Amino acid sequence: MANRRWSLARQLLVLQALLVVVLVVGGVVLSYLDAKRTAEERATQSATAVARTIADAPSVRSALRLPQPSVELQPFAERVRADADVDFVTIMDPTGIRHTHPTPAQIGQRFLGNTAEALRGGTVTETYTGTLGPSIRAVVPVLDGDRVTALVAVGITLSAVSAGVADRMPAVLGVAAVVLAIGVGGSSLVSARLRRQTRGMAPAELAGMFAYYEAILHSVREGLLLVGQDHRVALCNDAARELLELEIDPVGLSVSELRLDPALAAALDSDTPRADELHVTGSRVLVLNSSPVHSGGRAQGNVITLRDHTELQELSGELNAVRGFTESLRSQAHESANRLHTVVSLVELGRTEQAVEFATAELRAAQQLTDRVVGAVAEPVVAALLLGKSAEAAERGIELELTGDTAMSDTAGADARDLVTILGNLVDNALDAAAEAAAERAAKVTVTVREEDGELLIRVADTGAGVPDRLATRIFQRGFTTKEAGGHGLGLALVGQAVHRAGGTVSVGRDVGAVFTVRLPRAAR
Repeated sequence: MANRRWSLARQLLVLQALLVVVLVVGGVVLSYLDAKRTAEERATQSATAVARTIADAPSVRSALRLPQPSVELQPFAERVRADADVDFVTIMDPTGIRHTHPTPAQIGQRFLGNTAEALRGGTVTETYTGTLGPSIRAVVPVLDGDRVTALVAVGITLSAVSAGVADRMPAVLGVAAVVLAIGVGGSSLVSARLRRQTRGMAPAELAGMFAYYEAILHSVREGLLLVGQDHRVALCNDAARELLELEIDPVGLSVSELRLDPALAAALDSDTPRADELHVTGSRVLVLNSSPVHSGGRAQGNVITLRDHTELQELSGELNAVRGFTESLRSQAHESANRLHTVVSLVELGRTEQAVEFATAELRAAQQLTDRVVGAVAEPVVAALLLGKSAEAAERGIELELTGDTAMSDTAGADARDLVTILGNLVDNALDAAAEAAAERAAKVTVTVREEDGELLIRVADTGAGVPDRLATRIFQRGFTTKEAGGHGLGLALVGQAVHRAGGTVSVGRDVGAVFTVRLPRAAR
């Protein structure tokens, strides 16, 4: 239960420390075994070399011919044993009776060990337990021609070999201690860094937090992106992918590789904080907020949130249209009240015929306008919009003319919201442009709405200053405006978006002023 409460850093430290200890202990054991094997091999080689040297010595052969070989061979063997640093040198006859031994009492006794191979002229190397205990020994023959006249056995006890290995172990243990200290110290540093980065949380807590964050990230309706300092997308939730209309997961890609609208891409890639910034894409209006992120005192990139403002913008457009209708009705009510007062005053003055003529003329003019619009445009939303814009134009002293070829059925196929967005914004811009140029020429806006070659054609012309050719490709971008007083630059961007959504085209030309032409396929809904 306690282990579950350990932080990830502590668990990693214990795991690394245990791993280092196991590796170091394993290394020490392998070093000891290797040192022991090497020492035994060297002992075998040394015993063999000493035995062969003694067997080839002429003095040994001469002494073996004496009646009492031990008299000369025992002192010789002891000198060799001391000089060669071996534990015993035994010279014996072919039957194994010793002529020499480190323990004089063993002289004349039978040698303990295997001599068969040596009697055949070969060399015997083995580990055998004799009178001095376990030892590594070599037995070689003393030859007189092809005849074996004696045997020489040289040995080094295993205790002496182990003592030699033990002398080397302090150095090995010292190196192991240094490696262990470095390993544990490095693990401690890694653990401390990990503790700072994970805030001392346990793996289960980290996994739970990640699961919660993952669920929240992909369930929120707002789009969320994290763009790193390298201008690559580090995080993107499902809502952001939908709002940006991305078909692939953008994580790891640079912003420039997402093929977004240039203004939107620049906003995503910018280090400057942004608040409630509107961006128009092919089919949406997005509200963008951007804020830099810092962690540990270092900049990590920008967090960008995206909200879908499309429906709200459409509703705002419809609300503006309704507000325009309301203002038109208010103006008309105000004018009607003035006219009614005039009619009443004429009646009070006894000029009844003039009162009837005045009232009839006003009704005839208003009815002609209504009949003209309603007769040409069967779509009620568009008709109401044109009537409202006509009243607004009259109030501003601008003539709004509906061309004679205007004709639109109620089955033209275009979505009513798109029509309000397109026609409303084009007429509004035309009224503003005509009003700005009113000092130079009569202010006039001409509107054409008709079905042509299976398409719905909308054309709005004004008597304003027009749009320069060099700006014709930029006017449908969000934020661009040619108005002297400035503006939001959103109306024509919404027009372009609505036309694109409906699968149509929009272009700008020039006559007296600007001429905007929109063509929408009838099948668009």
